[in-house]
Amino acid sequence: MASARLELPGIAIVGGGPAGLMAAEVARAAGAEVDLFDAKGSVGRKFLIAGKGGLNLTHSEPRPAFDARYRERAAQVGQWLDDFDADALREWARGFGIDTFVGTSGRVFPTDMKAAPLLRGWVRRLRESGVRFHVQHRWTGWSEDGALRLETPDGVVEASARATVFALGGGSWPELGSDGAWMAPFRDAGVDVAPLVPSNCGFDVAWTPHFVERFAGEPLKPVVAQWTDIAGARRSLQGECVVSAAGIEGSLIYALSADLRDAIARDGSAVLELDLVPGRDAPTLRDALARPRKGRSQSDHLRRQVGVHGVRAGLLHEVLRHPLPDDPARLAATLKRLPLRLLSPRPIAEAISSAGGVRLEALDDDLQLRDRHGVFVAGEMLDWEAPTGGYLLTACFASGLRAGRSAARHVTR
Repeated sequence: MASARLELPGIAIVGGGPAGLMAAEVARAAGAEVDLFDAKGSVGRKFLIAGKGGLNLTHSEPRPAFDARYRERAAQVGQWLDDFDADALREWARGFGIDTFVGTSGRVFPTDMKAAPLLRGWVRRLRESGVRFHVQHRWTGWSEDGALRLETPDGVVEASARATVFALGGGSWPELGSDGAWMAPFRDAGVDVAPLVPSNCGFDVAWTPHFVERFAGEPLKPVVAQWTDIAGARRSLQGECVVSAAGIEGSLIYALSADLRDAIARDGSAVLELDLVPGRDAPTLRDALARPRKGRSQSDHLRRQVGVHGVRAGLLHEVLRHPLPDDPARLAATLKRLPLRLLSPRPIAEAISSAGGVRLEALDDDLQLRDRHGVFVAGEMLDWEAPTGGYLLTACFASGLRAGRSAARHVTR
């Protein structure tokens, strides 16, 4: 049975997340006809869920420190930010009547903390500008003549456009649409893609069943993480994390996840050291623990002398085993540098974001595929990563803007 055929007069945007919506906005503003396709029944689903606990829109960190958050891709992402940086993003949100504020951590939020009002206003403005939305249209690859093949409730549709912007996301949170299924047709078409891997993720640790039963879900705050980065330098960072049934996760761990993930890929495992008592040095702890116990148990002695109990004491038992050694120097040293062997990152479906995707070397400065004229790529499909804190969203917006403008220039030449 022949597929239905759509002959589009301008640009097809495939993917309705922030990168795709921004590409649609700037392309339409430049005068191009725009049709946007999304596999789900509505656009921006991951954007909405990410904003449930408060939409972290961007970060107030000044450039070039902001750019450095993108690690080895700092130079390329910095070019996108030259067009649309954190200040521009805040000003753009203000255009919808949404003011923002800087939190204590430097993160930027809407004053009402919500994503829904911004998304509703954005989609309404796009529709009013003439952008045509096609939901429940899942892209599955290209036809023999280069048309987009789209699965719909009414069957397969082939859409031919003068230019295409792909913004299909990475591989995290697949239930919201970014399932990485686009990787196979891109690879089959000869596009240079890096495997998708979890980013901003937790890690597996081989806890004992007793520890999991007692402490899974317990927070650790504050602690100082100490690790060796991928370049071999020792680093440390203070923050908060959570013991999970599988291992360890939370904002502190997410900030280190790229280094830890890459170390595991290289060496088979990674060692993360935790300072469980920041602000007190090892000699002070040793002297306190060397005081007479006067018949008290080791656990009570730890609690009374150095304030270590609950999950922190549980971690000591995981590393030093039961019973704990009656050695104040060893106990103090372990409290300051408690080693955890991380076995693997948690699955990509659980990660906040992903790394990998279309390598930037496969694109020109306009984010057009070098070997596929008129095809542009934006957002988390591209091979870059950043920590949480607004950096992810900012680069998605900025890359969508660049790809949309480039596609508009392509069709209006």
